[in-house]
Amino acid sequence: MGYALATIWYERQRFLPAIFAVAFSAILIAVQGGLVIGLLSMMSVPIDKSSADVWVGYPGVRSVDLGQRIPERWINRVANQPEVIRTEPYLINFVMWSRIDRDGPPATPVVVTSIGCRLDPESLGAVQQLRDDPNLRVKLGEPFTVVVDESELGRLDIRGIGDTAEIMGRRVRVVGLVSGYKSLGGPYVFSSIETARAINRYSSTDCNYILARCKNPEDAQIVKQRLIRYQQLSAFDSEEFSIRSRMHWLTTTKAGIAVGFTALLGLLVGAVVTSQTLYAATAASQREFSTLRAMGIPGWRLRLTVVIQSLWVGLFGLLVALPLSWLIAQGANVMGTQVLLHPMVMLAAGVVTLLMAFGSGLAALRSFSGVDPAHNIR
Repeated sequence: MGYALATIWYERQRFLPAIFAVAFSAILIAVQGGLVIGLLSMMSVPIDKSSADVWVGYPGVRSVDLGQRIPERWINRVANQPEVIRTEPYLINFVMWSRIDRDGPPATPVVVTSIGCRLDPESLGAVQQLRDDPNLRVKLGEPFTVVVDESELGRLDIRGIGDTAEIMGRRVRVVGLVSGYKSLGGPYVFSSIETARAINRYSSTDCNYILARCKNPEDAQIVKQRLIRYQQLSAFDSEEFSIRSRMHWLTTTKAGIAVGFTALLGLLVGAVVTSQTLYAATAASQREFSTLRAMGIPGWRLRLTVVIQSLWVGLFGLLVALPLSWLIAQGANVMGTQVLLHPMVMLAAGVVTLLMAFGSGLAALRSFSGVDPAHNIR
């Protein structure tokens, strides 16, 4: 191992291209994986940022934003569960948004995700800023007022608080801004459930979901198992529904296939460059390896040295890739997208990269066909 590392150091000009190729592959895998997780996490924001333990909706609902109309009276079935301490209706639906408060050409309609919930400090569906800000809750309690994420102002074509827009023929006014609620689809538009019902043409007794909080979060599984016996509804604990929503968008939009193909392409490029670099470095060291063979060093020890060199190249490539991946992710987040470098993503990128480097080392062993003790006297 010491000889392999010393060789890399003294022949660093030969090995640097391989190290950079490995780093490129690791960066691509990590950032692409983080991008998928970040984008898909936007699809489950209403679930992840709620304080509900159980979600009850229409039978077979695939994703939180695809809920259908259900009667609010189902709330009694949920509230009667002994583990449940709070229930409330929740409405989420796609609607059309048009800016109407400026001169000039008509605004292009934008698809937004309308979210309606109860407005109080203990609300299960309200965003955190609403639960913490009583003044904002009072403003949002006025009919046809909404709150939007400050990062979505450009997509909504508005300047901020005080602007008005039209949703499904209803004029609404922006009374506040929140942060941390970016959307992969239509921007989230938050309102009271009464306003959301009017916007979506729902009756006062309809909603999309019944949310419930349990005495202990662990009780969510018990409540869910009881509720799924009713065939006319679906029940999920929060974690299960969050994963279900992400997987729906991952499979239906083919985002995972596209990103996986891109990462595979980067891996193949890195493997080819690394393999060729190691091959060239080994071939250039044939005289040294021939000398070692003449000194009685077994061939398997020399081959092992090449393989160990490939693992060192992989490790150095990862050391280069880690800070660069973090910088790229931060830059992407600043520009408006979301890249989450989850520890499992980084671990997977590291393992795949080291395996690629190991395979490249094995491929480089073909250069040993020219290693012969007689090489130095030819």
